[in-house]
Amino acid sequence: MTSPTGTDQAYLISRERLIDAPADRIFEVLARPALHSVIDGSGTVRGEQPNGPERLSLGARFGMQMRIGAPYKILNRVIEFEEGRRIAWRHFSSHVWRYTLEPRGDSTLVREEWDGRAVRWKFIFRLAGFTRSHPASIEKTLRKLEDYVLQERRSA
Repeated sequence: MTSPTGTDQAYLISRERLIDAPADRIFEVLARPALHSVIDGSGTVRGEQPNGPERLSLGARFGMQMRIGAPYKILNRVIEFEEGRRIAWRHFSSHVWRYTLEPRGDSTLVREEWDGRAVRWKFIFRLAGFTRSHPASIEKTLRKLEDYVLQERRSA
């Protein structure tokens, strides 16, 4: 991949949150597609029964029920995977959803990225408002991820 230009930087949206939980516990949530609708802050991921493996690994393919206006299904493939540290997937449009986890004592710095720099038809994402809405959606996803992990710990 070539290095991003200033214009391309608008298509790399990243937010992070320090969560008071170990990286392996947080990663376990991210690696289970059935939990993606629970932590999704965009409101677009639907249902708890995705098609594919129960737990993701490098190269795994999984389908999700989605809704942006109308319902549809999307097939994703895991393209980056480092147990407990990094997971990323993409679908046909080439944009990537990536999570990186960095242990910080008893807590973990979780970074979520939407990387659309490799998309050939970027202007569609801009026209659809994704570059404007993704920052807030990512922040909400990270809050929901934290709430889920902490609630699960309290329930144990």
